[in-house]
Amino acid sequence: METAECLSAEKREKAALRRQLIKIAVPIAIQGVVSTTLGLVDDLMVGFLGEVELAAVGVGNQIFLIHYMLIYGMTSGTSTFVAQFYGANDKKNMRRCIGFSVTAMLAVSTLIFIIGTVFTRELLSFYTNDTQVLELAVVYMRTNSLQFIFIAYSVPVMMGFQASQQTKLPMLVSVVVFTTNTFLNYLFIYGKFGMPMLGVQGAALGTVIARLMQVLIVTGFLFSSNNMFKGPIRDYFDYNKELVRRIIKNATPTTANEVLWGVGQTMYAAAFNRIGTTAFAAFQAAGSISSIFFFAAFSVGDASLTLIGQRLGEGKKEEAWRTSKYVLKVGVLLGVLTGLVMMLLSKPFSELFNLSENGKHYTFLILIIQGVFMSLTLHNGIQITGTLRAGGDTRFAMLAESGCVWLVAVPLAFASAMLWQLPIYFAVILVKMEEVVKFFVVFKRYISKKWMNVMIDNL
Repeated sequence: METAECLSAEKREKAALRRQLIKIAVPIAIQGVVSTTLGLVDDLMVGFLGEVELAAVGVGNQIFLIHYMLIYGMTSGTSTFVAQFYGANDKKNMRRCIGFSVTAMLAVSTLIFIIGTVFTRELLSFYTNDTQVLELAVVYMRTNSLQFIFIAYSVPVMMGFQASQQTKLPMLVSVVVFTTNTFLNYLFIYGKFGMPMLGVQGAALGTVIARLMQVLIVTGFLFSSNNMFKGPIRDYFDYNKELVRRIIKNATPTTANEVLWGVGQTMYAAAFNRIGTTAFAAFQAAGSISSIFFFAAFSVGDASLTLIGQRLGEGKKEEAWRTSKYVLKVGVLLGVLTGLVMMLLSKPFSELFNLSENGKHYTFLILIIQGVFMSLTLHNGIQITGTLRAGGDTRFAMLAESGCVWLVAVPLAFASAMLWQLPIYFAVILVKMEEVVKFFVVFKRYISKKWMNVMIDNL
């Protein structure tokens, strides 16, 4: 009788968890698909101008990638506390977390904006030795530079909403931004409806206007709608010294993790550009496609931080462990399915871009490779940015990911391009060996349960 009751309770718990996961993950998945589709549409529209223009946008986005990963890292470290305070129903400290995160990110981003605007050419020249590509990349980055400031505000707020299971707002904002950006790109890139034909610069202008709209919408929802963060404005800036100390301690490794990962991604660009403009354009095109599939499935990883963090905040460690196992199984299965779909559609996807026949063939092969590794990549992503961070195990997560990127992937990328002079698809395979090494490192940590920490005690 007791066994039957236990099984029934376990089924009810799994059913409730499944409903929660769907409620959180589906809007995040839609947001992720829309956001990454935004990058794909940019690449497709610019790609019709030619391989040089597509490569220029890829180069011009390298500093933005590093900046975004810095913002994501800091905000992810803060989201651990938002999720646990949400579990404890402590709204005032939730507001404090968001306020500190936005303030810190605006200060850092203003400095990056100044450096990026003044030293644009010097920064981007590291990523390409093609003069024509560099000139267009400089124009793109300078036009788009205000995005540094806009993202520093909107991303921490939207991730705070996600961490407290308020996922519809980020989804709706992403849909509006995507629609706006696509329309503006059409106007400015091709010079439609009386607008000047700006090409690469038009893509940057459309993006920065769409990001400004994102800021306005997020602010309107934050202070006027009924949400978990609505409250006195002074709460956002009423910093608790102990809370700030703990946030910094937790967020410093996540920020270092994401920045080192982001810089590592730009190293791949620097290496693969040495293989040739066609090879890099194919790598850029394949990345735009694979990102859509990855972030659709990775919504499970974002949801895991919220669900596990909430249970740890409630003091339910065993339930947090069961939740982590369930989410991981779902994530790996999604990785298998999305990888298979991407491989099946790799040929038609590669034909979307205005590339040479070699460029299209390279894109096709890279998409196949990305599909093969999708499940493994997703497992590692869920563990590092979801499970481990939910329990505040950010230092280990940083060492695991950064170590694999810089000790395995980056050396193999440069060796493939400059020492062995391999084709781009072989270079991508070697770089993916990083995920194999990372799997064994993070899975061992996961089963040890050393990552399960309550971060909000005595606050």
